[in-house]
Amino acid sequence: QVQLVESGGGLVQPGGSLRLSCAASGSISTTHMGWYRRTPGKEREFVARIFRGGVTNYDDSVKGRFTISRDNAKNTVYLQMNSLKPEDTAVYYCNAYSPQIATEYWGQGTQVTVSS
Repeated sequence: QVQLVESGGGLVQPGGSLRLSCAASGSISTTHMGWYRRTPGKEREFVARIFRGGVTNYDDSVKGRFTISRDNAKNTVYLQMNSLKPEDTAVYYCNAYSPQIATEYWGQGTQVTVSS
């Protein structure tokens, strides 16, 4: 069982930046890691993913503004969010998928609010 703990959320003005962190309780070196978000009344949606080999992909809505990265030595994945917009306001969730055992894990989420 892998536990994921997100941090770094908060209130930021439009155009500002935040960096989210997701710390895992175990090794993530063989795990695909991702970020998702959910706003009230909507389904959880994909934001970004980084595969165990380092390949990344992003939702079109955040491409060019958000960057996902990982530090396997620290068992941590990051989401650098720049040029934030009010529509980025959501609870952001960290996701880990282990292809070896076909199991995924979720964190509890961290609130990001973009408002002036």
